Amino acid sequence: MKNKIILVLAIVLFGISLNNVVAQQDKQAKNPIIFADVPDPSIIRVGKNYYMSSTTMHMSPGLPIMKSTDLVNWKLINYAYDRLADTPELNLTEGKSTYGRGSWASCLRFHNGMYYVTTFSGTTGETYIFKTEDIEKGNWQRVSFKPSYHDHSLFFDDNGKAYLIYGAGKIKLVELNDDLTGIREGSAEKVIIENASKPAGDNIMLGAEGSQLFKVNGKYYLFNICWPQGGMRTVVIHRADNINGPWEGKVGLQDLGVAQGGLIDTPDGRWFSYLFRDFGAVGRIPYLVPVKWENGWPILGENGKVPEQIDLPANKSLIPNLVDSDEFNRKKGKETLPLAWQWNHNPDNTLWSLKERKGFLRLKTGRLDTDFVSARNTLTQRTIGPTSSGSVLLDVSNMKEGDFAGLSALQKDYGLVGVKVENGQKSIVMVNSNKDKANEVQRIALNQNQVYFRIDCDFTNKKDEANFYYSLDGKIWTPIGETLKMKYTLPHFMGYRFGLFNYATKNVGGYADFDWFRIKY
Repeated sequence: MKNKIILVLAIVLFGISLNNVVAQQDKQAKNPIIFADVPDPSIIRVGKNYYMSSTTMHMSPGLPIMKSTDLVNWKLINYAYDRLADTPELNLTEGKSTYGRGSWASCLRFHNGMYYVTTFSGTTGETYIFKTEDIEKGNWQRVSFKPSYHDHSLFFDDNGKAYLIYGAGKIKLVELNDDLTGIREGSAEKVIIENASKPAGDNIMLGAEGSQLFKVNGKYYLFNICWPQGGMRTVVIHRADNINGPWEGKVGLQDLGVAQGGLIDTPDGRWFSYLFRDFGAVGRIPYLVPVKWENGWPILGENGKVPEQIDLPANKSLIPNLVDSDEFNRKKGKETLPLAWQWNHNPDNTLWSLKERKGFLRLKTGRLDTDFVSARNTLTQRTIGPTSSGSVLLDVSNMKEGDFAGLSALQKDYGLVGVKVENGQKSIVMVNSNKDKANEVQRIALNQNQVYFRIDCDFTNKKDEANFYYSLDGKIWTPIGETLKMKYTLPHFMGYRFGLFNYATKNVGGYADFDWFRIKY
């Protein structure tokens, strides 16, 4: 009897202990920190607050700025620019586009009371420097100059000089002038590392890029990403006592392909490395790994591995701080779009409205287009993993012959579910794109003016499938078309996005009214 009691007590205590472990784990952050497309992170800490910039390429507004108080849970606070430039490529005019280009990796810095964020563009061929005294209000002032310095890191040294460190494979340095409006006169670019990929071997598929430079205890530390042939994306770290070198390098991390980023410390003296991972169709998703210092080197990960859990506060929902539902209800004078929304390329602001019909987003047609990716004014939000669902309620009363409006899963190989008007008949259609060809998979006659659409995305273990649905009453959902096998493609260079669209193929002047957009995961 006594042994039975002891056994029961042992089982109870084990259960309590196990529950405590699980409860403790639930209180910790889990990787990925953000299961959504937030690539090329650059993070700073100012006091107790962290700020991060990221890449959204051809989207407008662009160069998102986020804030966190715990390194885990991030909130969009503004964008560095509304429009990068006013060109046919960025405007989706003259048959031109800039998918996968626009602005690329940014660098966020705080120096002498001023916040700076920089980027570069293959579309315009320029380097951009934005600055503000109040990062939370934004109001970024901008300058730009040629050339476009690839994957550069802005660095303020202790001697008052400012530099850009940039390049791919061969890492270069150039000095900026005092007001950061261009290169210092008489300053020439200098190669500081001839082959920054060398620590990862000689057979390299993608040369070292994504430079981020830091100074810790008087030493310079340069982070890069490279990709050995037949291997995975790899963190390479170089260090030096002088910014001009000599530099010595080593592999910083080689696990799960988690790479490209840099160093950040906490107010209590801990160190982490922020990086990202290519994760199929959802895009490039941020990770955190712990860092300890040994012999003057930052040692990333736990025994060289990316941990599933991090000793930081638990992840909270990405809704509403990164993505969000929108009922399109606005108070008078506040008819603006929340930060979660971005337009696919620069919008034509005369062709959308939150004022013309209260409680609705109206997308109007103003020109003829032949396909979805060339059409302007597609309004987008990120999809999120591991699964997410986006839905809309659409009023199609005022669409014209040849119009097509609805909900999209946007990438090069896109999927659409919406309403087409052809020969005076409205129809629900599902379209997918494969190898640059749009295919109408299914068509169903529509005999009412309000219709619901939904897209369910599954990124679990890179399953990367999207399924499409319609409803006539918002209660009974019917599958339509076929499953879209989502693919992350370099021509678009972005994770899939939910998109609200309307374009004309025969007549201009029609419009579609979106009552709401709702996202959940």
